[in-house]
Amino acid sequence: MIDSREAARALGDIEDVTKRVRQSQIYRLSSLLMILWGVLVFPANLITYLAPVYADKAWLAVYVLGIAGSAMLGVGQKFRTGVRGFDIRALLAFVLFFAFGSFVETIGHFGPREMGAFWPIYFMLFYCLAGLWFGIAFMIFGLGVTALTLIGYAFIGAAFPLWMAFVNGGGLVLGGLWMRRS
Repeated sequence: MIDSREAARALGDIEDVTKRVRQSQIYRLSSLLMILWGVLVFPANLITYLAPVYADKAWLAVYVLGIAGSAMLGVGQKFRTGVRGFDIRALLAFVLFFAFGSFVETIGHFGPREMGAFWPIYFMLFYCLAGLWFGIAFMIFGLGVTALTLIGYAFIGAAFPLWMAFVNGGGLVLGGLWMRRS
């Protein structure tokens, strides 16, 4: 028989393990999503740099493939772990996210360079916010990519889209791989 202190410690240990398992599942799905988006964003930035006339088509493809791939990964998470990874609310959040970003882009009259900085920083805001709930790794990643984006915007001239291929696309892939280890 255990006393009340031992029972409280055991319950605390169970709660701690539950939190770590939940964070691990969040990091696992997030890492897959980051790698997916990084693999899509990298070539879109290269296209923006090498053939700017096709940039709009490249970015539209990124958004379509990224949202579809995100939904598929979320559904796969549900089947693999029984934990809902993507539902209609997540899809609506993506739609609202892009709608608001597009609205800001429209009223801001951004040029290509400004859009190249706005969208990654806008995405990283949500990584930073996620870090408040799900772990410091999200915050570190979001602030790091934001800082590198601003450095590139201020100091890299015409090669800014090439810079962003590595900072944003490569950063997402590396961040996803790092998060798998966390």
